[in-house]
Amino acid sequence: MNIMDFNVKKLAADAGTFLSRAVQFTEEKLGQAEKTELDAHLENLLSKAECTKIWTEKIMKQTEVLLQPNPNARIEEFVYEKLDRKAPSRINNPELLGQYMIDAGTEFGPGTAYGNALIKCGETQKRIGTADRELIQTSALNFLTPLRNFIEGDYKTIAKERKLLQNKRLDLDAAKTRLKKAKAAETRNSQLNSARLEGDNIMVNFSYMLNFLHVKWLKIWAEEVTKSEQELRITQSEFDRQAEITRLLLEGISSTHAHHLRCLNDFVEAQMTYYAQCYQYMLDLQKQLGSFPSNYLCNNNQTSGTPVPSVLSNVIGSSAMASATSGLVINSPSNLNDLKESSGSRKARVLYDYDAANSTELSLLADEVITVFSVVGMDSDWLMGERGNQKGKVPITYLELLN
Repeated sequence: MNIMDFNVKKLAADAGTFLSRAVQFTEEKLGQAEKTELDAHLENLLSKAECTKIWTEKIMKQTEVLLQPNPNARIEEFVYEKLDRKAPSRINNPELLGQYMIDAGTEFGPGTAYGNALIKCGETQKRIGTADRELIQTSALNFLTPLRNFIEGDYKTIAKERKLLQNKRLDLDAAKTRLKKAKAAETRNSQLNSARLEGDNIMVNFSYMLNFLHVKWLKIWAEEVTKSEQELRITQSEFDRQAEITRLLLEGISSTHAHHLRCLNDFVEAQMTYYAQCYQYMLDLQKQLGSFPSNYLCNNNQTSGTPVPSVLSNVIGSSAMASATSGLVINSPSNLNDLKESSGSRKARVLYDYDAANSTELSLLADEVITVFSVVGMDSDWLMGERGNQKGKVPITYLELLN
């Protein structure tokens, strides 16, 4: 029974507090009550926190779209995450395309030029799919997770304390309003009762009663004023304490920005690695499929077998390009020119497998050593190769000249 009485009293007190706050908030909106303004520093911190939350949400959602364009897949991953279960592994688009190419090449025949090219393209696409999967995993761990932790953790705490601060401010302003009304009513009642006593001097029989009521009424309002002043001191203290708590939390936003900056650097590094891997995979594939067009080789007077597009170099950066092409063997332009201008022959190591497109070409196997020499009038991208009694044209980009 006592517990029930306590719950009823607590419920009534909470309802009274809620009603008082609602009345104060409504009067503020109607311009009928004064509002305690927060200091400028705290207002700036609140604005910065809100701005950080809005843009963090936008960046996080758009990054998710970038890494996983399929909305159904994103919804599925979200559901599994909320259920605290691991999402099933699914094949991504490059891997699926690669598998189709490999199956088609096997069906057409690995010994045919088209079938062999399809298989090589399929293997490259699957490697790109693996790199894409690694990019998603790394970005989710090092970039998306910290952003999500801020939205679902730190900012929720800030929002909770901010709401408490708002309630404490409403309680403070309500206490100020009650004190102001109590003082005004006390003054007005004193004036009215004094006037009534002077006007009732002719009623001697009621003078004592009126005087008693007058004193009693003044005492009640004096007690109300005292109670309101005490309540104001309590609410002011609670408001100041909550404002300090909120300020300390909001000042941590600067640390959040510094942490997110480190996460952003990790995201950029992951993207740089991904694009560098894709570039090298495609460069290797292009070498396996055939030589570069002659007009591409001749740009800027370069005859190297591994030209690097300037736009991609600027995007990826010199260090990334160095690591991306560290495994490539680049023929010296001077060596190739010397060989073409001379009538002699040289030994060359084959870098990649090559299937002859017609009877004038020579099929090659990786790592074998053949003899190559130049023929007058031959295309600049080709040399004549010789293996035993077999002769045919071979692409220079597949060769490494030996000393």
